Amino acid sequence: MDVHNVFLHGDLEEEVYMKLPPGFERSDPNLVCRLRKSLYGLKQAPRCWFAKLVTALKGYGFLQSYFDYSLFTYTKGNVQINVLVDCFKMKDLGVLKYFLGIEVARSSVGLFLCQLKYTLDIVSEAGLLGAKPCGFPIEQNHRLGLVNGELLSNPESYRRLVGRLIYLAVTRTPGQGILLRADSDLSLQGWRDSDWAACPVTRRSLSGWLVFLGQSPISWKTKKQHTVPARLQKRNTELWQQLLVSSNG
Repeated sequence: MDVHNVFLHGDLEEEVYMKLPPGFERSDPNLVCRLRKSLYGLKQAPRCWFAKLVTALKGYGFLQSYFDYSLFTYTKGNVQINVLVDCFKMKDLGVLKYFLGIEVARSSVGLFLCQLKYTLDIVSEAGLLGAKPCGFPIEQNHRLGLVNGELLSNPESYRRLVGRLIYLAVTRTPGQGILLRADSDLSLQGWRDSDWAACPVTRRSLSGWLVFLGQSPISWKTKKQHTVPARLQKRNTELWQQLLVSSNG
């Protein structure tokens, strides 16, 4: 689904003025326009649209989650509809197959999510489709240092490539993808672990956690700690996920 001119639907709560558009004849050079509606480019535009959407969904009987404000549910009988506002559109784009670099494949078993196409696009853009793969992109425990050399001829392309690789590293799974099984139960389980001073450069610890809803992984993260890992932060994350699942039935 998609909304046409989505940011033009919001209602402004404050007074906002803009310069007169090109081609508009004016007798006074100090004249400006006062905006009555939200407009693309305004910092308030996303918030105004979200407020408009919340009002509309609640008017249809949707309930807003107290633990994730972008999650709305509507229950009628045994049928429950979940709407995630980040993906809620109003133009039918058909069955979801590709979104934000993630491929979606449906079957009777469940949903399979992978980033093969996104990865191949990065390799193709870098001109490395014919390169041979390797098990490790860099030697383990390699110490990085400053390199004094010539600057890159095209730093924009380098920054774009690094940004895409960081996004892929943050969002991808260690395996080939994720299978969200259709027959999975809704029990919530979580695991966490931490090492001790594993970083060879800073001697900081690495900690990570993984959360399953039934047999499907739904959330995971690994992070280099600045201090000794605290259990309180992990417990707060687990509690938020439990409340989110329980509030969704």
